[in-house]
Amino acid sequence: MLLPVSLPFPLPSLAALVAAAVPPPDLMASPFASLLMVWPAWLLQADPGSISNHSLEVAETLIQVGRFLVIFLAARTLAEGMVRLQLPTILGELLAGVLIGVSGFHLLIPPDSGARLSQWLLDLVAGLSGATPDLVQSLYNESFPGLQQVSLLGLYALLFLTGLESELDELVAVGLQATTVAVTGVVLPFALGTIGLHLLFHVPLVLAVFAGAAMTATSIGITASVFGELGWLRSREGQIVIGAAVLDDILGIVILAVVVSLASGNSFAIAPILRLVVAAAVFVAGALWLSRTAAPAFDWVLDRLKAPGEVVVAGFVVLILCCFSAQAIGLEAALGAFAAGLILSRSRHTEAIQETVKPLVALFATVFFVLIGTGMDLSVLNPLDPANREGLVVAAFLLAVAVVGKLAAGWSYFSIVPTRRLVVGLGMLPRGEVGLIFLGLGSQAGILTPALEAAILLMVIGTTFLAPILLRLVLSTPESGVVEQPL
Repeated sequence: MLLPVSLPFPLPSLAALVAAAVPPPDLMASPFASLLMVWPAWLLQADPGSISNHSLEVAETLIQVGRFLVIFLAARTLAEGMVRLQLPTILGELLAGVLIGVSGFHLLIPPDSGARLSQWLLDLVAGLSGATPDLVQSLYNESFPGLQQVSLLGLYALLFLTGLESELDELVAVGLQATTVAVTGVVLPFALGTIGLHLLFHVPLVLAVFAGAAMTATSIGITASVFGELGWLRSREGQIVIGAAVLDDILGIVILAVVVSLASGNSFAIAPILRLVVAAAVFVAGALWLSRTAAPAFDWVLDRLKAPGEVVVAGFVVLILCCFSAQAIGLEAALGAFAAGLILSRSRHTEAIQETVKPLVALFATVFFVLIGTGMDLSVLNPLDPANREGLVVAAFLLAVAVVGKLAAGWSYFSIVPTRRLVVGLGMLPRGEVGLIFLGLGSQAGILTPALEAAILLMVIGTTFLAPILLRLVLSTPESGVVEQPL
């Protein structure tokens, strides 16, 4: 899985904290002005007599608090419904995002979607704060990155918890199977998607390569959440999928570097790719070594801490260091978060760390999954719109390739221990935020046609929603009926 470059902790807006006490011009004159880069530039240049600082503070507070209120009310309501239907709660969180996002009521929308908040919502906040609707929309757009950082904290906490709950010996034991699954799950969708688009639909080669690359990685966040909720995270199948998803991260980074180079028209250079591969290998080897050696030192330090909250603080220090190290060598912070959990999985305090992290996951991972749903534009599903028809045909092909390629990966490994191979294949299925990141990259570069852009989005939506449903259906059946014979 690939994620945008980001810090492992959210950087909240400081405007609401300082606006009532210090006028904006004084802030700019302050020696600490460089620390307040989150202050909206348009606000610092505004006419002080046009709107009061109090109105701006009220508007920003209403936006910040209102967003979380909408997220948690919608997510919890639909999650409760999913539980009663015996489906994973993550499906309810994704649907909640769709309901309140660009495909629904426009209560929470990514600024880069080009859409505006619902007019009645803008009027409500404007009326309560004394600001104008346009000012509320601008303030919302300026502060939205802070919400994204909060959501990433949830993802990192979820992957940290996944690493803590992983059995290191079992993860190492399935290393060969995980590697086979990862390579097959990357190469097969990429090759079939690229060749099929180029030969069957006459898509230019660079665009076909880009669409094929968008189908390669697996959303480890969605997979880990589903397996954890269904109690399969520590199973052999769960460990194979988690290990393969981590390797998918590494392979995805390499593919992304190549695709970006091709899409931007730059000449292909092998040296940066080799540096990424070496950096990834060193990082993974270092994490495995530390997971066997660092736990005693961590326990020694933790036993000497007396201040309240020492367990969660010490655990998150390790999390920060691993995320920082991963970013520093060109990898993704998400990979560092999983490695941090793996390093502490043999600590005497592992259970205590898990208990302190779980509430953070319940809160902030919900924000992450809801935000994925808010960016999904389901209007491209309308076959009555002639502009959508070409995209729907291409999307059907991409979705079929995306599903078949990952399912085939479940039958690609050798094992003398019976495993449920369909579970492994379905666990590799969701693209989630990974596909959206690829799609966003292509949209920003302006290299995608409208039909291909819609097709990739539909592939992402399809795999993201199908995986939790199919996993729940498969895992609810008696194991004796679906255990595959060992090869």
